[in-house]
Amino acid sequence: MFVTESFIGGAPVPSAAHYDNVDPSTGQPIGGVARGGADEVDQAVAAARHAFNAWRKVAPAERSMVLSRIADAIDTHRERLARLESEDTGKPLTQARTDAAVAARYFRFYANAIDSYYGSAIPLTDDLLVYTRREPLGVTGHIVAWNYPMQLAARSVAPAVAAGNSVVIKPADETPRTAVEFARIAVDAGLPAGVFNVVTGIGAEAGAALAAHPDVDSIGFVGSTQVGSAIAHAAADRVVPAVLELGGKSPQIVFPDADLAKAATFVTKAILQNAGQTCSAGSRLLVHEAVHDELVAAVVKRFAEVTIGPGVDDKDLGPLISVKQQNRVQGFLSGNAKGEILCGGTTPSEESLVSGAYFLPTLIDGVDPAAPIAQEEIFGPVLTVNTFADEDQAVQLANGTQYALLAAVWTRDLSRAHRLAADIVAGQVYVNTYGAGGGVELPFGGFKKSGYGREKGYEALDAVTATKTVVVAL
Repeated sequence: MFVTESFIGGAPVPSAAHYDNVDPSTGQPIGGVARGGADEVDQAVAAARHAFNAWRKVAPAERSMVLSRIADAIDTHRERLARLESEDTGKPLTQARTDAAVAARYFRFYANAIDSYYGSAIPLTDDLLVYTRREPLGVTGHIVAWNYPMQLAARSVAPAVAAGNSVVIKPADETPRTAVEFARIAVDAGLPAGVFNVVTGIGAEAGAALAAHPDVDSIGFVGSTQVGSAIAHAAADRVVPAVLELGGKSPQIVFPDADLAKAATFVTKAILQNAGQTCSAGSRLLVHEAVHDELVAAVVKRFAEVTIGPGVDDKDLGPLISVKQQNRVQGFLSGNAKGEILCGGTTPSEESLVSGAYFLPTLIDGVDPAAPIAQEEIFGPVLTVNTFADEDQAVQLANGTQYALLAAVWTRDLSRAHRLAADIVAGQVYVNTYGAGGGVELPFGGFKKSGYGREKGYEALDAVTATKTVVVAL
């Protein structure tokens, strides 16, 4: 059985133990994964530290060329990478192809961005020359989730490496293969060995060791709020910066003057993409009482038309990441104290699907806004529905959870749209569209328990650099 191994200092590194990599479409192992731990993290951090001393001095223009070659190589291998991603996550092959394309876009974007990422001159007095430099932090650690492995790895690594850092990434337990492939591709594209290192393994072992390592200069984490809190404590204990992209319970607010057909299409996609396993999934539909029946009927119709199957068969909806996650989603439905399940609510009964971690598209109408199903991140294809009578009630419902990652407002009234964009607490607000995180260029992150710090766009470069001020007496 093939074992996916850590990639450290430009070469594969085996571990004494390994665990099964399971295809969630079938429940069957498709290979093994090296169970790296503190020893492998030590090796990776040491390799990154050694490589950093030279990489930080490489001119931005040369770093840019290396990142561009990495982007080209990812594009060249897009189909193979998408296949690996689809097998690991269960997501439809079309979505995995998009993830590979976006991953290449991250490297290409930061290859261009680093050429124009400057410090500033400060006109203090005539006899002083004052300027700032943006300098890399050093060794940056990145712990990423299993829902978008390629995108999350690329959006973490690309800005860090572009700015002159070296990195150690811990991919999710369930989805390690594409991160290792990216590291190999990067070395083949000319990135010096040790600048990009990957440690595979279990989060509680390898991830915890990386977060607590005394020679890691910053830590980035994408995942649950509970684990993010532990990561933040580990960073605080060492007094190093952290960027946390955590959970979400994002609302879509639909007013009577909205284009309901367009809204229904986006509402459907925003909760069913990647089987609802998206931090920024539009998991709460808040609809004006005047158009509730029409919009809900349209969404239920679209849910009923969804095709389900293994990711490599490229249906509309693949499985959840694991049977454990399938049971978690079912547990939320079993505890639903109030609300009418209009469709779904269970696992599919087809014989061809029973061995996989599938869950039917589910819409629950009239939920209690204070109930766990309306408050907590389910991470499955489950949409809850509430009605509102006016703008104030819509905002109150939208802001009524512990999360604040994304939101959408559907209305033709632009004054209303801007009022709500200001009043809604969220890191991104969409009007008459929904981007599930948006493009590579858009700063992304949340408020409240959705985390802090920003990834993507130019702000990601700020997160992996520090400002040095230089004052020269003339």
